[in-house]
Amino acid sequence: NSKLRHVEKDVLIPQIMRDRAKELCSDKVQAFTKCCQDTGVLMVVKCRQENAALKDCLVGYYSDPSFYEECKAEYLKQREEYRATGIKKKRQKFTQNV
Repeated sequence: NSKLRHVEKDVLIPQIMRDRAKELCSDKVQAFTKCCQDTGVLMVVKCRQENAALKDCLVGYYSDPSFYEECKAEYLKQREEYRATGIKKKRQKFTQNV
């Protein structure tokens, strides 16, 4: 049964999308984090370029319908396994070959 409840569509699948997008944009996340740590209070002004690059990367994934479908399929697989076994599995970290 692939029918989704409201909370699954609006909360659980977007959470998977956020987690995977952060992993896929990890180089930009690290650059922004390093910039913020190095500049301190002035990070709002000095890290605009890193923040914009990170935002563009994340929004690119969030607005991609095929990425949503991948995450939805991943969620449905997890849900199916949980319903069959009753055991909730920890989500594996997605690693990118770089």
